[in-house]
Order: sequence, then structure tokens, then C-alpha cells
Amino acid sequence: MATYIPEEYEVVRNYDLCTNCGACEKQCANCVHKFNKAANKMVADSSKCVNCHRCVCICPVHALKIVKSQDVYRNNCNWSAQTMNEVYRQADTGGVLLSSMGNPNEFPNYFDKILVNASQVTNPPIDPLREPMETTVYLGKKDAEIKRDEKGRLIDTLSPQLKLNMPIMFSAMSYGSISYNAHESLARAAEELGIFYNTGEGGLHKDFYKYGKNTIVQVASGRFGVHPEYLEAAAAIEIKMGQGAKPGIGGHLPGMKISDDVSATRMIPKGVDAISPAPHHDIYSIEDLRQLIYSIKEATQYKKPIIVKIAAVHNVAAIASGVARSGADVIAIDGFRGGTGAAPTRIRDNVGIPMELALARVDERLRQEGIRDSVSVVAAGSVRSSADVVKAVALGADACYIGTAALLALGCHLCRSCHTGKCNWGIATQNPELVKRLNPEVGYKRLVNLLTAWNHEIQEMMGGMGINSIEALKGNRLMLRGVGLNETELRVLGIKHAGEDI
Repeated sequence: MATYIPEEYEVVRNYDLCTNCGACEKQCANCVHKFNKAANKMVADSSKCVNCHRCVCICPVHALKIVKSQDVYRNNCNWSAQTMNEVYRQADTGGVLLSSMGNPNEFPNYFDKILVNASQVTNPPIDPLREPMETTVYLGKKDAEIKRDEKGRLIDTLSPQLKLNMPIMFSAMSYGSISYNAHESLARAAEELGIFYNTGEGGLHKDFYKYGKNTIVQVASGRFGVHPEYLEAAAAIEIKMGQGAKPGIGGHLPGMKISDDVSATRMIPKGVDAISPAPHHDIYSIEDLRQLIYSIKEATQYKKPIIVKIAAVHNVAAIASGVARSGADVIAIDGFRGGTGAAPTRIRDNVGIPMELALARVDERLRQEGIRDSVSVVAAGSVRSSADVVKAVALGADACYIGTAALLALGCHLCRSCHTGKCNWGIATQNPELVKRLNPEVGYKRLVNLLTAWNHEIQEMMGGMGINSIEALKGNRLMLRGVGLNETELRVLGIKHAGEDI
């Protein structure tokens, strides 16, 4: 069938530099490059290019670049080229549009409109190089009061806690959506950094049980890979009620990514799409959620914190209040810019709200109800830098999940074709020839480097604020100021505009 969609990118080759070595052809899973024997030169089919930059990075003589195609539709402010292409694509296939990664549209990014305050004289800054700075975080319920026995000794009634050396964890990315080598990189980095990585809803590969002390396992609606040993192996268990990239619907792993290993780990048939249902079919109320939480606690002898992950939606504060009262130890809030391996495009780009707004409202609601200390809050959904972490903590988070930033550290170039299984960087693929391109020995060190740098920057920013403990920063919105925000946005965030006095 003929397609009406022009090529989006153009591969430009400098033939004065190109040596016809064929590296680009060997490295491209999309079959863009090939050697033309008649012309005795390498040529490219730009219509197949997804702009992953693998060929550009791998070319030994730097003969390649990828540019945006100059072929444009007639200008129309109502019908963008993307909208037209999506209509053509659905007319071709009759299918639901699938997309990868987070929402790319031009919605406000509130972190970019929030500034951090700094200390000067009366409250002097702290030198993080010479003075102690505490970035350790404990996730879990905290006691509202101190209890002692008849001899004055403290009675330990503290619920199970997760200890993080910094307020950052690797977010849920399932085995299947990402590769074995990517999971190994995340697990090894979490172990070395003293933090945690999340298995997502894809079960835990048998080789990674040894990283259990730094592993959060997930129980999602499909219950993929869930069994007693899986729950017992982990440091914490997360019940996935919603996901920022696709609130209100279930998960979807295309069949081409379900290899023998993924099939065995998830306990599902090989090569068949894995679609988890939108609701948990045993959860239709907060009371039902409470029953599942305590069933898991019973099954694990009350030794592990239970996290409940919810998507950032309009009534998120009320939902979080119910989750906190249902017995959860941690609430994870996932904003609409959160990444995904595959989601319906319409859902990803139009459903949910920004994490910053949801986080501020949840923190405020829990404080108003006097239950903030009964649950920890983890923020997720496009946390891109250490500054985003600092701002999220000041808005009320105990810690942050990062996903896309971690994949970028592993080599991801955001070409947004994860759902095809043809990731040229060996991350979002199960093709053995592609998977081996990601060396876990290199990958985990890059992740360690990234978060080590972020932790140093967090300490520097805290020092500049005159704060030496991450706990003193949590919910401290007096340290934040907005720029270019309207009155409603400032009210929801609970911050003042830059230039306003306290």
C-alpha cells in the first residue's frame, strides 16, 4: 500500500570522507544504510531513519549527520505535520497509534519556572566540601511519637524502611521493555550507590536475585512474574495502580520483545503481546487496595515496605490520602511526562497532569490531614537533573525516581522507537545482536558517575541554601520562587513569585 508520509529525517553523507567501511550498515537495525555495488558507494534510505544517531556516533571518519527533512507540507496552523502524518498512518493501518518515551509536547515544565533561594548573611551558606552534608533518606512510615519502656529505653516500633544514600532511585522499567544488559547495569549501579532499582511489571530475572537488597519488585494488574520467591527476594514491593505516561490504562509489551528469557521471567507465552488490564480486577476501592497491601505484608512477614504507585491526575491529592490510610508505606506519584516503552499516543500526550503540581497538592493534603509522617512520597515523571531533584524535595518529595535520565546515561538518544524492539543502543530491545552493544560493565559505571555527580550538586545547592540535611529541605517551599507563573499556578505549587518577600 502506498504511504502519504514523507521522510522525517535526511541522512547526509560526506563522500569526501566516507571510506565505504560499512560500519553504518552493520550498526543500523532499521536497514537505512547499504553498499551500492554499481555506484561503488554507501547509500541511505532516509525514509527508514528514526534519528537514533548510532551511525553518526559510530562512523570512524565522522562522515555522517542526520538533519530534519526540508520536505514540508503547506503551512497550516491548525493541521501540523505531525497531526497529518498520524492521520495518514492510521488510514494505512487501522490501528491505535503507539509511542515511546514521555510526552514531547510543549506543555509548561514547572521545574524550569521555579528558582531556588540562596543564603547570604543572617543565614549563611554552608561549605559542602568542609562541612557535613546529609543526603541519606529513609523511606517508610515514621513514628508520630517516641515510646520508652519502664527503664527509659527506646521501644523500636519503626516500620520497615528503605535506606538511600541519596534521594534518588531508578524507576520501574520492566525486563522486556528494556534489555537484560540494561537491567544488569541498573542493578549493579544501585548496589554500588546504595540506592534501589525497580523491576517494573516484568518479573525479576533469576540472575538478578543476588541484587535483591537493592531491588524493588512490582505487582501490577497483569501479575506478570509474581510468585512468593519474587516477593521474598526484594527489599520493597510496589503495587502499580497507575503510570504517568498512560494513566487509566494497563501496560503493553509488544510480542516481538517477548523472547525465551522474557517469557520465562514473566510466565507468559513467547512472542505474544503482553497486555495487562487497566484495573486490578481485585481492586475497586481503597478497601480492596488495603486488603492487597496487607496480604502482601502477611506474605512477607511485615519485613518489607509497600509502595503504591499512582499516576498524577486531577484528584491525585484525595487518592493519595486514601492510599496513605490504606496502609501503604510509600506513595510514588508519576507525572504525565514520565517515560514508557509503549503507550497509545493519544493517552500519552493528552492524559494526566504535571508531577510538580500533583506533588505539591499531595504534600499539602497529607499535612493538612496530619498524616504526612505516616507515609513517604516519591516523585517521578521527567526528573532531568539534580536541580529537579532539589526542587521536587522542596515541593514535598522524600525522594525521586529517574528513568529516562538513566537510559540517556546508558546511551539512549530519545529516538522514540522503543516499541519497535530495534533499539540500536542495546537498551530497549531483546534482539541478541543489539543487546550486546550495551556493555553492563561500562553501563553501570556511567550510571554511578551520573548519580555521584548529581549527589555532589545536590549538596552544593543545599549548602547554598544554608541547609545541611535533605530532611530540612523536604517540603520547605519557602526556599522556592516562581518566575512567569500565574496566581493559580503559584497557589497550587504553594510558592511565592520571585521578588516577593516572605
